[in-house]
Amino acid sequence: MTAPASSPLTAEPLPELLPADIIRLFDGLFANSENTRLIAGGHEPEYLPADEGCPYHRLIFAHGFYESALHEISHWCIAGVQRRLLPDFGYWYEPDGRSAEQQRQFELVEVRPQALEWILSVACGRRFRISTDNLNGEPDAVSAGEQAFRRAVGQQAHHYLTHGLPRRAEMLKQALLDYYQRHSAFAAYVFTPDDI
Repeated sequence: MTAPASSPLTAEPLPELLPADIIRLFDGLFANSENTRLIAGGHEPEYLPADEGCPYHRLIFAHGFYESALHEISHWCIAGVQRRLLPDFGYWYEPDGRSAEQQRQFELVEVRPQALEWILSVACGRRFRISTDNLNGEPDAVSAGEQAFRRAVGQQAHHYLTHGLPRRAEMLKQALLDYYQRHSAFAAYVFTPDDI
């Protein structure tokens, strides 16, 4: 049997992250209060509001990956009431292969959810990896702005930790800290852009 990996900046073992756990925690908090359920899906993540075929909103994450769930949850936590009535929150999305200008637009929309995702990842005991999500785009589209994007995500995370997270994000963060018993590790973690 191999020893478990260690958490960033600590020597404590990492908790095992099972998709069923995040689904149970999310649904326990939001299935009734927000009429929203978290669902392990297939290839692409998607948000679908309730409609005639389904009486509840569906937040679908890709391939059953825990990290995909955290990312989609982060978008959901930011979306206001009206956006949560629209498929994919009404956001523009241009797939991988974006131009430099399209990449800048993508990064503007991604700063807040990726900052939240980083905070939720630390609450779970996992290292967050920033995503520019443009592997096939113009080479300069990612490299030129990546450091600025990292700094912006770091500044937003600091803002959230100083001024408070959105209500639903705070509820989930606390549930994750309780479930994984990570209160002291979270309090000791230093959020610096060099770690992403």
